[in-house]
Amino acid sequence: MHGTKEKIVFLISDFIAVNVSYAAFYVLRFRSGLFPVMDDVTLVVPSLFVSVFWIVFFFLRGHYRTVYNASRFDTFTGMMRTTFLGVLALFIVFSPPEHPFGPTRLFMGAYWGILAILVGGFRVGIRTVQRELLKHGIGHRSTLIVGSGSEAEDLVSAVRRHPELGNRIVGFVNGESPEARERMPAYLGRRSDLPEILRKHEVAEVMVAMPAPDHDELLSIVHQCSQLKIRVKVRPDLYEILSGQARSQSIVGIPLIEVVPAEMPPWQKLVKEIMDVMGSLTLLIIATPVMLIVALAIVLDSKGPLFYRQLRTGKGGKEFTLIKFRSMVDKAEEDTGAVWAGKDDPRVTGIGRIIRPLRLDELPQLINVLKGEMSLVGPRPERPVFVKQLQQEIPYYNRRLTVKPGITGWAQIKHGYDESLDDVRKKLRYDFFYMENMSLRLDLKILLATIWVMIRYKGY
Repeated sequence: MHGTKEKIVFLISDFIAVNVSYAAFYVLRFRSGLFPVMDDVTLVVPSLFVSVFWIVFFFLRGHYRTVYNASRFDTFTGMMRTTFLGVLALFIVFSPPEHPFGPTRLFMGAYWGILAILVGGFRVGIRTVQRELLKHGIGHRSTLIVGSGSEAEDLVSAVRRHPELGNRIVGFVNGESPEARERMPAYLGRRSDLPEILRKHEVAEVMVAMPAPDHDELLSIVHQCSQLKIRVKVRPDLYEILSGQARSQSIVGIPLIEVVPAEMPPWQKLVKEIMDVMGSLTLLIIATPVMLIVALAIVLDSKGPLFYRQLRTGKGGKEFTLIKFRSMVDKAEEDTGAVWAGKDDPRVTGIGRIIRPLRLDELPQLINVLKGEMSLVGPRPERPVFVKQLQQEIPYYNRRLTVKPGITGWAQIKHGYDESLDDVRKKLRYDFFYMENMSLRLDLKILLATIWVMIRYKGY
């Protein structure tokens, strides 16, 4: 039971548990005779309202994401935390102002206890059934082993000893030859054939066990799998190679770490989008006087258009026109073609040398944010000509195109402007760190650090 089916089962389970919890609390509070009742309260309408509230709240907290091999203990404690936060929100909203810490606190505590036990208990029951089904081979995922030697053999043996993990090994690939020992599954090809093998065998999960993998090779495997939405697991000693580019998740029974394509919880994604729209609109209004001064200075300083428009590559490889204040001489790349700007680039105008370190030339990009082409925080968008070059030079570069680009980002506050392909390689690690650790907290940290960079005049 995976994906959509699992989500539907949990949705139905939560709906039943939430309503049973509310009914039990209703009887305790209004029909047991243990507590005084001021007004007669109906059951149905409040119950429907509460059901909608909890289903939406669970969704925003990420409880309907597919999680393989989830621990029953983690499932229960996770729901305890979530229900506590939800009940606390209800308590703050519905607690009478004249008695903020009166009997309502006791009622809410009782409601939380009933709710946490029922919702958590239902989910633990579902996880238990899942484990039993997996033990009997029902619901297994097609799994590919990438590697060779004793490492791969040990991994295959471990997977076969733990059917409850839900892995059905379809075969293995390596980089040399089909040298398979007795304990190894069928040889399917070389690592260079990986994309074709993944599609042909409809692989859902890849486990990597290589003696001494090359850094770029391992990242390339992760990238190829992430493009096809395939989960990847690696040995703990290989995980160091991926440091800053993946999140770890312990796998019960096997010494493996799951490379999870990190995603912000749904509620944080929603808040980030709202922040982008409201923040860019607010900043545009506040910065209008500054933008008018910059515009006048550019017009007086040099000939050419006020704005510089340039084609950039955004999320999913979609191209858009980025808007900046012009900080270089007009037609700066007419003779040279597309090149990176240097620190002491002679093409930069007098005003450009002032506004570039202060990042004021980036202010018009707030319009790109309002249009949904960019975010306030994210990897900087690159030009299509450079993207094509980087895709050839850096096999896993495409991972950078899986998130919306930003006006500022972790790489910008840590490294500065790109002047060469080497700079891009270095900044790519910062971009991956951001992508795999995206959160509202990190976004706020980056925004505050960007302001500090501007104040220190270190934006070049």
